[in-house]
Amino acid sequence: MRAIQLRAPASLDNLALADLPDPGDPGPGEIRVRLTASSLNFHDFAVVAGMIPTAENRIPMSDGAGTVEAVGDGVTDFAVGDLVVSLFFPEWNDGATPPGAFTKVPGDGIDGYAREAVVVPQHWFTRAPAGWSAAEAATLTCAGLTAWRALFVDTATQPGSTVLVQGSGGVSVFALQFAKAAGARVIATSSSDAKLDRLRALGADEVINYKTVPEWGVRALELTGGRGVDTVVEIGGAGTLDQSMRAARVGGHVALIGVLAGIAGPVQTALLMSKNLRVQGLTVGSRAQQLAMIAGVEANGIRPVISDHFPLERLADAFRHQIANAHFGKIVVDI
Repeated sequence: MRAIQLRAPASLDNLALADLPDPGDPGPGEIRVRLTASSLNFHDFAVVAGMIPTAENRIPMSDGAGTVEAVGDGVTDFAVGDLVVSLFFPEWNDGATPPGAFTKVPGDGIDGYAREAVVVPQHWFTRAPAGWSAAEAATLTCAGLTAWRALFVDTATQPGSTVLVQGSGGVSVFALQFAKAAGARVIATSSSDAKLDRLRALGADEVINYKTVPEWGVRALELTGGRGVDTVVEIGGAGTLDQSMRAARVGGHVALIGVLAGIAGPVQTALLMSKNLRVQGLTVGSRAQQLAMIAGVEANGIRPVISDHFPLERLADAFRHQIANAHFGKIVVDI
């Protein structure tokens, strides 16, 4: 089968197309999946760029979707022909994050889904939303579930809530879609007026260009009549956290997801304390949460926003497109 492997030292130039042995037939409790799509996340870029160390010849990509080709004895969740989508934490079923969960993240701790077929335990995948393509389903594993958890697991977004989303990447666009489906008011930020227009077309109630309005946290306060937002979907990290805390209401929730604007920096602890804020780090979610999200997108008719498609052999080009910030929504890899 064809696959992409990461040679040493890790870099985009060392992503190599390889011909690997076929994984064979599934054993008891296993399924064989013909993978046809993956999608890019910042976590995947961090691995292939060497920011997150991994083993030489690692097959990257945490997201994978495809069709069940065969099932082993005792498999009850799936049948041949089912469209399925992978889990970021394949051994996290429900409840609190288990110790050592990151050791089995596909594309990081173990081989991922930049390949044509896998044989894995059935609980490593869930069903895909009814009527979705594999390309659409592949957007959910990391970005979709992260946005879902930020809004509905770690807090209770509901009609009348106010949510602030940053930028127009996969997590932020999903968060906008999910929040609007829940009846929330959404404020969106971007450095591009053209992208702000697209965010407004997706349902954003208010938009802020953070280049022309660097104190966008203060502007968000003004847009909420001084109250502040209930939840900030924080993807920037150290470079944007202060503005996120300013934007939040007293007792508000900052879902700390990404590090695009820095991995470390000073924190205004007085602001954090005086506003009684809850700044909560999160990394994707569990199998039970993924199934709840899938039910949610089906009930609300939500479809992902896919910006671009790249073939498997051009995975490095897909990452270059990602880091150029030339996309809106998700970048999909067709396998």
